[in-house]
Amino acid sequence: MLILSAHSEDAYVEEVAALGAAGFLLKQTSSHDLATAIREVQKGNTFFSSAVSKRLHDRDQKSLDREGQFKKKTNRLSSREVEVLQLIAEGKPNKQIAVELGVSFKTVDKHRQQLMAKLNIHDVSGLTRYAIAKGIIESNVRVTIT
Repeated sequence: MLILSAHSEDAYVEEVAALGAAGFLLKQTSSHDLATAIREVQKGNTFFSSAVSKRLHDRDQKSLDREGQFKKKTNRLSSREVEVLQLIAEGKPNKQIAVELGVSFKTVDKHRQQLMAKLNIHDVSGLTRYAIAKGIIESNVRVTIT
């Protein structure tokens, strides 16, 4: 299975890989890389977009302790938490998020509380900044310094 997606956050990539995806490309991938990925996956190899691959490699290197063992990850977000974070960052209220995800208002509120606790961010603007920084949502705002 080869995934072509607009979502590039680590949790999403890890989830589809755990479900058996042999490759992961971002939608803006060149046609050359897409063709290469298809050939590699057909051969039984894996192929991840260079940006995703580098980011995951760098993150894994930072996650190693002195003995080369992976440090315990405590801030990892579930796929549902990422969905809720995306909708919060898009400015949607809990009621609307609940309707879109087909869950109760209280469930959305619980996810929001868990996000804030895991990330140690306690306001919506902070969650939005985090979502933009992690590529969960895109910002069209350009900051220019004069």
